[in-house]
This record gives sequence, structure tokens and C-alpha cells, in this order.
Amino acid sequence: MEIRVIGAGLAGSEAALVISAAGIPVRLYEMRPLKMTPAHKSDHFAELVCSNSLGSVKETDGKGLLKKELEIYGSNLLEIAKRMSVPAGKALAVDRWAFQTAVTEFIMRRRNVEIVREEVKRIEEDVPTVVATGPLTSDALATYLGEVLGEEHLFFYDAISPIVEADSLDFSKGFFANRYEEGGEDYLNFPMTEEEFDRFYEELVKADRVAPHPFEDERYFESCMPIEVLASRGRETLLFGPMRPVGLIDPRTGKRPFCVVQLRRENREGTMYNMVGFQTRLTYPEQKRVFRLIPGFENARFFRYGSIHRNTYLNSPSFLEPTLEWRGHEGIFFAGQLIGVEGYVESIASGLVAGINVVRRVTGENPLVFPDETMTGALLGYVSRGRGKDFQPMNANFGLLPLPSGRVRKSERRRLQARRALEKAREFRDLHFNFQPLCVI
Repeated sequence: MEIRVIGAGLAGSEAALVISAAGIPVRLYEMRPLKMTPAHKSDHFAELVCSNSLGSVKETDGKGLLKKELEIYGSNLLEIAKRMSVPAGKALAVDRWAFQTAVTEFIMRRRNVEIVREEVKRIEEDVPTVVATGPLTSDALATYLGEVLGEEHLFFYDAISPIVEADSLDFSKGFFANRYEEGGEDYLNFPMTEEEFDRFYEELVKADRVAPHPFEDERYFESCMPIEVLASRGRETLLFGPMRPVGLIDPRTGKRPFCVVQLRRENREGTMYNMVGFQTRLTYPEQKRVFRLIPGFENARFFRYGSIHRNTYLNSPSFLEPTLEWRGHEGIFFAGQLIGVEGYVESIASGLVAGINVVRRVTGENPLVFPDETMTGALLGYVSRGRGKDFQPMNANFGLLPLPSGRVRKSERRRLQARRALEKAREFRDLHFNFQPLCVI
């Protein structure tokens, strides 16, 4: 028996490795480089097209708790990410190129994985399959899915932050520090005075933007809002958003700056920096002009300008089981941002679950429903049982988890939720996992 995985992004790569670890042949389909997307730059698997950060590692943060659970379950991509990490305070960030290269090479070395470079335009429902084509699903497959699911697919817009060449920045105008002095000095901060900010703000809100195509209805995911869209909501939005100075002290003045532009190292060598929270759809010339108004950016050179692309996702509660199996279509599973999970780690988690469950299905066992008390189970419960017409993408957060029983102080709530989630995850693994998903050794 062979299992197909369509799409070699984060979810598809994780699913393929999980299936391979179970000793079942995998046929992994990836249309790149024969057909590229508006955002991908290579034919590598698990390419990170937005930030290079996989988010917090603290178990009292949604993404951090999800990572802890993935460690318990045996996630392949999380293990590779840890090996390819770069300093990022209390977050897990990776050397983008090293990470995607390692994932690609590891999959290609698996003897029971066959790689097929072609576009898949429809699903063969008599073949066990994991569909993980991501937010940049091809038009042909998206059209097919819209037809067979009986409703129009939905979409939102995702914007990418610029990456700046380190030696083009004036480091004398910045300082290294993490907010609240947590975890070393992994972020580069460029402070601005109120006068400097006002000038920057005025130019930002009037800068030219890339016009949407006539068929595009502009909708954005709130946690990935373009910087200029935030600015258009009012001056204070930036000061309480990505440019907030809270928790930072400029060592040159001993005071908190009026505002800051924060950068995170993009690679191990420290030659590239990502502008944190500066995702944008400004035109390239305007990005160069406006961002060079930031003190320290006067001669900035950009490895990558910010850009914007349409992200497709499905109204998953209308057709998806909590196991990630297509309701009424045994053996067909979906994973990744296509189902409405938002974020890198969330995509990896869905790929792991889909991989485990498609293996169980083809070996005669029922797919698993992960516990609601875990972040994994709560997230997949949301995408399978959320409100239909109001459904929107969701990332891992503690609002998805059930509250602890009894009267609990707010300051203790997350710690108790996290402890319960990890205990449930270990119990669930020990009780139900009949093979080890992790094959990266």
C-alpha cells in the first residue's frame, strides 16, 4: 500500500517523514520548480516564505506549548529546526537556508519516499492521501476543491517582512537587547525620537502600495497585518504595536525610547536581519525610501523586500473531522495552512497528526482524536468544529484550551493549563502511539 502526500511544505514534509517512519511507501508530490508560487524562491521542501522564527519556546505561550507537545510526539521538522537554530531570545528561529536544505536532503535520503515534481490538479479518492498544498495552493487544485466541497474556498492576505543586509546598517545608532532583559541580547533595536517617528509615520501612510488585482478582495489576518495598514488605523497603533518600546532601555541614555524598530537575526552568521513586524505591501522603491528614514537605515540594502500574496484556506469545519480526515471520504486527510491553522509550528503539528492518522487508517486502525486539553487537540478541534460562515485561520493560543477546574488565580492559569496539556500529551502518546513518528536521528 502506498500513501500520497500532495505538497512538500512544512505540513507535507512532516507528514511524509511520519509515514516513512512507519515503513509505508510515500509518493510526495511537489509542483515546484515546474510551477512556482508568488512567494516561494526555491524548489526546496519546507521553505519558510515569511519570518524565520517559529515563535516562543516558553510553555506558557501558545506556540511554545505546541512545540513541547511536538517534542513529546516526535516531530521530525521540530528536531531539524532545533539543529538549525539561530539566537532569538526565548523564540526558536532558524537559519532559513540551512533548515530547508536539511529537510529536503533528509526526505530525499529516505528509501521509501518517491518524489514526484508535478502539479496535482485533483484528488484520487481511492488512494490514501494527505493534502497539504498550503496557502498558495494552485488555482487548478483550489478550483477542484471548491467544486467537490460544495462551497467557495476562502482566502486572506499574508505579507512578508523585508530582510536587511547587516553591514549596510549603522550599528552605532542601535543597541542589542531583548524586552525586559529576557534571554540575552538577540534583537537589534533602533530607537526613534518622537520627531523622527512623526516624519517616518507621515511618509509611511502616504507611500505607494502594490495595487491588488481586480479579482482580489483585500482581507488580512490580524496577527500578520501590513505595517502601512496598521499605520492607517492611527498613529498610536504603531506605538502600541510593532514599534512599542515597552521593556527596552537604551543603554546610551538609560531611558526607554519613544519607539523602536526591532530586528531579528536571519541567519547564524548574522549577515541578515529581519524587520520584526514590518510585513508590507509597499512598492519596492517606496520600501527603500521610507524605511531608510529609520535612524541607522540611511544606507540600508535589502536582501529581500517585503511582498504580499494571496493565501487560500478552506472552510474546514464544514468538511473536516478532528482527525483531519475528510468527512465521508475515508483515507483522505488535509493538513497545513490550507485547513486554517496559522503559523509554521501549527502547520507542522497538523502534518504530524495527518501522517499518524493516515497510517492508522491504512493499517486497519481508527484515526486518533487528540485530547482537547492539549494545544494540538484544541487547535484541530477549532479547525474542525469552529463556526462555519465565520471561520477564520487560527494560531496556537491559550484561548483554545479549556480552563482549569476550580478557582484559580489568573497568574497561575496558564501554568496549570500547560502542565495539564503536557501530562495529557504524554499519556496519549504512551496509550495510542504504536510506532515512533520521529525518523530524524
